[in-house]
Amino acid sequence: MLDIRLIRENPDHVKSRLATRAGDHSTTVDRILALDAERRAAETRLQNLQSERNRLSKEIGRLRSTGGDSSGLEAQVKFHADEMQSLSATAESLSARQQTEILQLPNLPQATVATGADASENPVLRTWGIKPSIQQPLDHVALAEGLGLIDSARAAKISGSGFAVYTGAGARLERALLNFLLDLHTRHHGYTEVATPFLVKRDCMTGTGQLPKFEEDMYGLDDGSAFLVPTAEVPVTNLHREEILPLAALPVRYAAYTPCFRREAGSAGRETRGLIRMHQFDKVELVKICHPEHSATELESLTADAERVLQILELPYRVIELCTGDMGFGSARTYDIEVWAPGQNAYLEVSSCTNFEEFQSRRMNLRFKDADGKNRFCHTLNGSGTALARLYVALLENGQQTDGTVNLPSALHSYFGDSRITKA
Repeated sequence: MLDIRLIRENPDHVKSRLATRAGDHSTTVDRILALDAERRAAETRLQNLQSERNRLSKEIGRLRSTGGDSSGLEAQVKFHADEMQSLSATAESLSARQQTEILQLPNLPQATVATGADASENPVLRTWGIKPSIQQPLDHVALAEGLGLIDSARAAKISGSGFAVYTGAGARLERALLNFLLDLHTRHHGYTEVATPFLVKRDCMTGTGQLPKFEEDMYGLDDGSAFLVPTAEVPVTNLHREEILPLAALPVRYAAYTPCFRREAGSAGRETRGLIRMHQFDKVELVKICHPEHSATELESLTADAERVLQILELPYRVIELCTGDMGFGSARTYDIEVWAPGQNAYLEVSSCTNFEEFQSRRMNLRFKDADGKNRFCHTLNGSGTALARLYVALLENGQQTDGTVNLPSALHSYFGDSRITKA
């Protein structure tokens, strides 16, 4: 959430930064400013009436103590009280409407983020690894069906499209990946593992920015008072909502596994086959809460931690920076990590590492006490470390052999219990 003082004091700057993003946000800023002016005028009038009522009350007391007639002043006090009640209701309504409008505004991109209209203008920052030379590579669907790893037909029977049933070695590989990722990030990268609920309150979804803008993409329960988590980012970042953290506690670094539930599953076509776009998928998420002065550095290390997953698994990838027109709603800066998938002849996003600055912490009132004893908003960051479905795709497609088996990278041998996947 943007600071109302920033919008009020420098609206042209806010409009110019938002103009680099997708969509037209100028009219929303104007509505916020108009509501802010009305609200402040009502609150100023309310304060003036409160002062006048206090003055009159003292005068009434003086008159009563001397036997004077205070009826006229008492009538004025009652008139002011009625007006104050009306003004208070008006101010509360204007404040709620203003808050609703502010929650619709995306974050401001950092000044050095590449300006662009859409994903086609995202700059590639670096690439890693060598793409395997595979003649006529199979995609992961054909590989998984041949090896009996996934039962898509029965998944559709019990849940519909956009879901998967992992079977036999396929289920074992999913479990192996989860354990590998959690061990890597907790034992080697310094994150604290947390296991959170998969159901969260509405306030938590608002806090991290999924609501109100993206409610249609979420799985809501109990008339929208609770939601299945779209990512571990939501419960984990909200662990410290409404808290003031001591300076010594920063940075906070958490790693968590959750299944992720999302209604959207992409447009019809090749992407909807198999595991690339799912209504439910597993993910290990990395979350950081830090001092504002350190968030830029923390974003680089967060991205490096996610990249390390692919390096250890010997999977070629590239890192891109999202331009202003392709950034997520709450992002101030985002790096996407895309793994090479030979069967798709394309790179697939497996991690999106984002610095939200104070955008989320304002929404959830997450603060820290600085060295001067002042309460300030933390900066929050998160990134997938990584999303398993597409990691799974990349492992099958990059490790495929001419006989239909799949070789696994050495780091997974002990977790999976074998060096390759063969048909049972």
